[in-house]
Amino acid sequence: MIKGLNYFLQTILIYLFFFICRIIGIKASRKIFSFIFCFVGPFFKSKNIIKNNIKTFSKNISDSQRNIIINEMWKNYGMTFIEYIFLDYFRKNKNHVEIIGLDNVYNETKNHKPVIFVSGHFANFELMSMEITKSNINLATIYRPLNNFFLNPFMEYLRKKYICKNQIKKGINGVRETIEFIKKKYSIALMIDQRVSEGEKVNFFNKPAFTSTLPAHLAIKYNLKIVPVFIERLKNNNFKIEFQKVINPIYFKNKLELTEKLNKTLEKMIIQNPNQWIWTHNRWK
Repeated sequence: MIKGLNYFLQTILIYLFFFICRIIGIKASRKIFSFIFCFVGPFFKSKNIIKNNIKTFSKNISDSQRNIIINEMWKNYGMTFIEYIFLDYFRKNKNHVEIIGLDNVYNETKNHKPVIFVSGHFANFELMSMEITKSNINLATIYRPLNNFFLNPFMEYLRKKYICKNQIKKGINGVRETIEFIKKKYSIALMIDQRVSEGEKVNFFNKPAFTSTLPAHLAIKYNLKIVPVFIERLKNNNFKIEFQKVINPIYFKNKLELTEKLNKTLEKMIIQNPNQWIWTHNRWK
């Protein structure tokens, strides 16, 4: 009862924020919400999770370096949050993003051969699937519904309309749906940086963490190549999306070995720009 009331009040507040921000525009909204998230972020219960995660990332990091990472993360988080209400702008325009390595993807997806796109929650992570679909690649994307059941339908509407119309909910039914899309020659996009209870313990920054083996399993079973994607917010609030070197599953003995490779790839992305990865998730629980 209390949780439902909290979710309802949160939803009303978010709708109000979205309404105001559509009026004042994206530039002002980014400034306001980067400030708000920086201010309120340290009061969230995730503050200890963030510190512990960064300690696992690097035991030698100084307090000042850690504080910079946390502050910049909250800035990016605030901007990403409010950018949901401007997804129509991102969908219509091209001048906000620099894309690197897309030709390699076209080479892999020609003749409607599917691939698996993997990334983490960097910068505005929703832009990965959006830019793939804008490039006329058939795509279905896997997502985790929000806990807030009042807000989730609206967010699903935004995702389906502006990001990718083929949205697959995580879970057993989602796995079946994913396989059906693969059989229909659709590529799959998903985030691989969060803990999953049904996964296996695989080293992540030299510490075992429950990790999804689904990308590796699908890649091996259906002979699908994996394309890591790194997203970075630039200083002018434009974005750079890099489609990195393709990973071929035939060079790995099993799904666990391939999953280890994916975790190593994700580590390199985080090291490249730790300020823009969302550290709030309890990755090593």
